[in-house]
Amino acid sequence: MHKMMPLLRETDFPAIRRGRLQTVQINIGYKCNQACLHCHVNAGPNRKETMSSETVETVLEFIKVRTIETVDITGGAPELNPHFRGLVARARGMDKHVIDRCNLTVLEEPGFEDTPRFLADHNVEIIASLPCYLEENVDAQRGKGVYSASVRGLQKLHALGYGKTDSALMLNLVYNPIGPYLPPAQDELEADYKRELKNRYGIEFNRLYTLANMPIARFGSSLVSKGQFHEYMALLRGAHCNENLAGVMCRNLISVDYRGYVYDCDFNQMLRIPLHSNERPRWHLKDLLNRDLEGNPIIVADHCYGCTAGQGSSCGGALT
Repeated sequence: MHKMMPLLRETDFPAIRRGRLQTVQINIGYKCNQACLHCHVNAGPNRKETMSSETVETVLEFIKVRTIETVDITGGAPELNPHFRGLVARARGMDKHVIDRCNLTVLEEPGFEDTPRFLADHNVEIIASLPCYLEENVDAQRGKGVYSASVRGLQKLHALGYGKTDSALMLNLVYNPIGPYLPPAQDELEADYKRELKNRYGIEFNRLYTLANMPIARFGSSLVSKGQFHEYMALLRGAHCNENLAGVMCRNLISVDYRGYVYDCDFNQMLRIPLHSNERPRWHLKDLLNRDLEGNPIIVADHCYGCTAGQGSSCGGALT
């Protein structure tokens, strides 16, 4: 695995600062039942990193004392953490909006078959990865059989009301390109997804989010191995759009790793770039219980062009 930070450190990406904190994105562990090529977390079945009950308590204390609107839970496959359900239930008990970033296939893992019902009972928004509506493309990126398992997962969620026009249960899908390309126009691709999934399987969903692949971790290493890294970076830099800077997720979000340490975004977490501070090398969530981050500079590197290229890319899809 190639180290990406030396290739990304020197940058002319524009300086940006934090706004009001609205979302806490919690990476609850790197263990996953899949090992996808594009994964910026390098998640997989053999990863052991997982958030402890003590750190979960710190997270819950933080979202209680701060005016946090959204608790965004990710991984790995977040459902594999034994404290996942307790975190979800208690955050919902505080009337926080909770998002589960689900890979869909985990819903078929032994012992997790009742997960769709749990999520529905707690009115959790699901953001599910489905990098294409075609089986061959999904299996090429995520492994043989993943597409079929993903469709079955979507059908289980849909049967509970997820994604239906008359339901409050939100189901959003995520697309990312198979290779070193920018995503197509989000609205047009969403229409294709809705038509194909409805016609083929009777599945409905709310929105499609198109994300650019980040040139870090497993995907970045693959680019280096194939001699495509600099070409891909040139594509991202050449497609940079200043208008996207106002909407990048790091302005209103912090990323928390499984140990409770805090970063500007999930990508910086994977590159081990901590929050900016002249006071200490890195911040833990418990250090920020009574500290306001608004106005702080955001640490940037060349990978940040992945969020501002073309129509933009964030945890909520396209920016423009």
